[in-house]
Amino acid sequence: MFVLRTLLAILLMTGPAVAQEHVSFPTEDGGVVYADIYGKGERGVVLAHGGQFNKESWEKQALELTKAGFRVVAIDFRGYGQSRGPQSKSGFDGVEYDVLAAVRYLHKAGAKSVSVVGASFGGAAAADASYWMGPRTHSIFSRQTRESG
Repeated sequence: MFVLRTLLAILLMTGPAVAQEHVSFPTEDGGVVYADIYGKGERGVVLAHGGQFNKESWEKQALELTKAGFRVVAIDFRGYGQSRGPQSKSGFDGVEYDVLAAVRYLHKAGAKSVSVVGASFGGAAAADASYWMGPRTHSIFSRQTRESG
């Protein structure tokens, strides 16, 4: 609960940020996710944007999370920016695979725990992905407001 409250407080803060690194990684269904990586640390956060936004819309929150010691991955879903992938066999957009790929990326990069923050569309993708997330993914927070990133 502490992690969720901390994430919520940080998400409400603002401040300029510049992505430290641009990366891409594969999804399990053959897609490719492009993302911005911020910070270092053993606690990871995936930021999943809303339907009218992109990974850059999380810059302010990513900087605040970085200041709090998190390693942050802000993703572009398939169909946004350079990210791409096939439609899911389950009949959904396949965006749950994009979230899962970001979680795996953070674990491979050394994160001992990962939280996922989704805004609107991203929150739904995070909820769908949660079925397959392992025990080192501790929380999912869906932010649904007009300012959602």
